[in-house]
Amino acid sequence: MVYCCARLVVIGLVSLVCGGVAAAAGDGDEVLVTKDNTRITKSCTVVIPPGLVIVDEDGDGVIHIERSDVRVRFAAGSVLRGALPGRPWDELTGVGIRIDGASDVELVDLAVHGFKVGVHATEAHRLVVRSANLSDNFRQRLKSTPRAEDAGDWLWPHANDKGEWIERYGAALAIERSNEVEVSDVLVRRGQNGIVLSEVDRSKIYDNDCSFLSGWGLAMWRSNRNVVSRNAFDFCVRGHVEGVYNRGQDSAGILCFEQCSDNVFIENSATHGGDGFFGFAGKEAIGEIPPRKGRVEYGNAGCNDNLLIGNDFSYAAAHGIEMTFSHRNQYLSNRVVGNAICGMWGGYSRDSLIAGNLFAENGGMAYGLERGGINIEHGSGNAITQNRFENNRCGVHLWWDNDAKLLELPGVKAGYVGASGNRIIGNDFRIDAGHPLTELEPKPVVLQIRGPAEHVRDNCFADNQVAIAVDGAVVFRTDAGVGPLEECDEIVIAVPGVAPLGSNSPVGLREHLRGRENIIMGEWGPWDHDSPMVRLVERGGGAHVYEVLGLEEYEFKFAGGVEAAARSSEKRIVVRPPSGTSVGAYELTISEGEFTETVRGVVIGAEWAVTVFPWTDEVDPREK
Repeated sequence: MVYCCARLVVIGLVSLVCGGVAAAAGDGDEVLVTKDNTRITKSCTVVIPPGLVIVDEDGDGVIHIERSDVRVRFAAGSVLRGALPGRPWDELTGVGIRIDGASDVELVDLAVHGFKVGVHATEAHRLVVRSANLSDNFRQRLKSTPRAEDAGDWLWPHANDKGEWIERYGAALAIERSNEVEVSDVLVRRGQNGIVLSEVDRSKIYDNDCSFLSGWGLAMWRSNRNVVSRNAFDFCVRGHVEGVYNRGQDSAGILCFEQCSDNVFIENSATHGGDGFFGFAGKEAIGEIPPRKGRVEYGNAGCNDNLLIGNDFSYAAAHGIEMTFSHRNQYLSNRVVGNAICGMWGGYSRDSLIAGNLFAENGGMAYGLERGGINIEHGSGNAITQNRFENNRCGVHLWWDNDAKLLELPGVKAGYVGASGNRIIGNDFRIDAGHPLTELEPKPVVLQIRGPAEHVRDNCFADNQVAIAVDGAVVFRTDAGVGPLEECDEIVIAVPGVAPLGSNSPVGLREHLRGRENIIMGEWGPWDHDSPMVRLVERGGGAHVYEVLGLEEYEFKFAGGVEAAARSSEKRIVVRPPSGTSVGAYELTISEGEFTETVRGVVIGAEWAVTVFPWTDEVDPREK
């Protein structure tokens, strides 16, 4: 990476197309794969009979690549299937292709479906995966509904040193302890996780589309000095219903946990996620758990020195960018629009540069005072310059609160100086009348600073352009004694001399789906706005109501003890119990063309007699 000094952020970058060698017409001998534990020791073309299902009986992989320096491609039409189509995704098991200890392997033109993990590679240095369809692998059944969140759907990305991510949540492509890997042109749909990297360094991830997933598009753990370029990781989300709840449940387009540093994320689209980008220094880095091995350089461990440039992190259920307890990161020329809580949350992060970005219309479903454009709790030395802030609930929010337990952790205490020394220079802030967000209470503010003066100090606000057209909106809302300084030290921007890899340009390609209202969740994940989906949207009042999406002239039939299934509109089917009864079990089948889906349930229309009594000290049902 080459750096040069400049006063302005470079928005436009030179494109660099980086692709592998085109697949040859034939790659060595043909290998017919018809059974589990097929072992490959030389370059070949894999042939799988049409419609064949091969179960990974022992859970260690159907195809084993056991030798280094081989090239394996699938013949046209060959598909490695671990289960019949229609089997519930949370019942999928096993591994499609397994590589363990073989280097310089190239996988081309793959089609792997119906497994817990599509491709699993360990210690596979210089692995190349190119042109692969890894859709229809494992995903969990979601318990949240259009009416309410279920806390059981939350993910737990905080531990992965023992392979917890793929054990719990599966992956289309999982790579561990490998260097100089190259992954391109991988397509993933109808799954939970796309590409999972654990301890992967100096690698290139580009031109992939892992979107409409119920977990993470790209997940990285202890992975450093990688280039992630021109990928689509859109609609990687769970736990969101617009206007009802927006939790995200730790899903994300891009996830970076436990000391992922010196990576470049350039020109990716990660919209409509739980978060667009979710980074956390890690429990080891902050000292919440003992070091895995050796010692940790507390105060300097984290997800540090990363570059996020030219990406789209918009329309998230929670945050466009979340990067906490991490330092010296650069966020340049990103689009951060319409995120439900805030555009960027940088809690406990230091010495980061946030420049040339668009922060607009953030905070529409915020929680309390965490809202708007940029929110930084306990952060210091951060530089915010040359950004556009348009119609956010709050432009920039800096604060300190008494997080007593966190503040005692060794990784937090080292180098900690409170919420201080942040510089806000040369930005453009606009608050327009008539915008839905600017009319909410409390009225918008350009800069809010909270906390006691002993911990919040020396933050400055200078040379910014402010235009406010809303009554009650203000420039400053600050606690006593912590108002901003009016003079700032100059911010000198080191513009990285980097160029994107890949030939795709995913930013803006899903512009027709802009807005969080297009996050439509079903039992298995987000709707892709293309494939048919049937989802239960109401359960109560003596009826079950199903919504049918992606079909135009569908037919339906029912069986069981139900009065009738009636189409109440072009998109909804209502199921009720028979007249004169209160309970009916049913089976409802919806079909159109080649699509058929059957749902089952028990609908209850009972009337209840209820006695209500006061709960007082005199009448405590736990004691009396």
